[in-house]
Amino acid sequence: MADSDNAPARVPGATVLGFPVHQGRAPAIGEVHARPHPVLSAPRVLIQMSFMTEGGSGVDHAALAEIARAAGVSPPDRSARHFTLARGQGSLRWERHTEFSTYLWEGPLDMRSGKPAEEPPFGASFAAPGVVICGVRLDLVKWTKPSEKLVASFDPASLCYSVIENGMAAIATDFRQDPDGMTRILVLDKGLSPVRAGALAQRLIEIETYRTLAMLGLPLAQSLSPRIRRIEDSLADVTRRMRNLESEDSQKLLSELTELAAELEADAAASLYRFGASRAYDGIVEERLEAIGETAVPGHDTWAAFLKRRMAPAMRTCRSVEERQANLSRKLARAATLLRSWVEVELERQNSALLASMDRRAKLQLRLQQTVEGLSVAAVSYYMVGLIGYLAKGLGLFGINTKAEYIMAAAVPLVVLVVWWTVRSIRRSHSGDEH
Repeated sequence: MADSDNAPARVPGATVLGFPVHQGRAPAIGEVHARPHPVLSAPRVLIQMSFMTEGGSGVDHAALAEIARAAGVSPPDRSARHFTLARGQGSLRWERHTEFSTYLWEGPLDMRSGKPAEEPPFGASFAAPGVVICGVRLDLVKWTKPSEKLVASFDPASLCYSVIENGMAAIATDFRQDPDGMTRILVLDKGLSPVRAGALAQRLIEIETYRTLAMLGLPLAQSLSPRIRRIEDSLADVTRRMRNLESEDSQKLLSELTELAAELEADAAASLYRFGASRAYDGIVEERLEAIGETAVPGHDTWAAFLKRRMAPAMRTCRSVEERQANLSRKLARAATLLRSWVEVELERQNSALLASMDRRAKLQLRLQQTVEGLSVAAVSYYMVGLIGYLAKGLGLFGINTKAEYIMAAAVPLVVLVVWWTVRSIRRSHSGDEH
């Protein structure tokens, strides 16, 4: 039964050479073909808009469905993560990621005006699924003497210009935004195949997109740094006060440490995803830069050199804040453990003193009880002997002549013994009930 429960699920009717197929095989195989590169021939223009999707996949799907209906095609299923539709002489490709979605439009480029020959879909009728995090425009043009002059349109202070594909293409950008808020990229094509041109264009757009997303961790790290510093200073103050700790202050210090730890953990939990995402995006940028294989153009920065100088300090800042959070969390935990141990020792000392005091009081109470019991025996014996004396005197009424004094004297030892034994039995009975 256990073996059958743990057996991999199979797709009914699907086989490979007659063998049953695992249900995860089709998605696993299809994933490597799910995002094909566009096939491009110069001149071409690509515009990609990236939107943060805090509103959820429903808002994103609604925007895409509206575009699909306007184009006269059926919208994709809600579970779809990518979708492509033809639009005029170009196409629009949508892709959903973990925290953002991208809309990549590619169409013909009018070389005389330098503008798209067709109207991009991102007009007034486009319902954005969220706020824009990145906008990229890439122009793919033939590498000619006139087209080389387009490089001069970029800001020379931050121009990145390099040759790739064994001299078959050149890429240029300044990573600045134009009046429309778009980052412009120029690709000069000297003979790339349409497939290679499409793959290159996608990598370049991904570099700009993911480097923007990677940098989202920097403002968060900068805002957390002063708060971490304040917690570090507070911890130093608490540990200094712990050296001169008095018993009445221990609970107060422990409460302060708990509040500091709670604040730190709240910040760490809030930043955990953002810092992890920044590391992942930075890794993607490095992979894409390595894949394009740049050769420097004399007098200009390569993309890799420029981004390394700008992004590396930001990523180090994020890692530094993460490490400070982790180290501070361990220090707070150690300080709280030490203080809690001190409090426990102090409580044990107080409990020992309390038990000793209770023991002394119990002994005093026992002595007092024994004294009271002794007095009680004497008092009861006195009254009983007195009753015996009255009884002895009353015997004369029946003609029995006795000396009451002799009878009372003789009864004293016996009465005292009986009363003492009775009181002792009662006390033992009560002690037995308590146990």
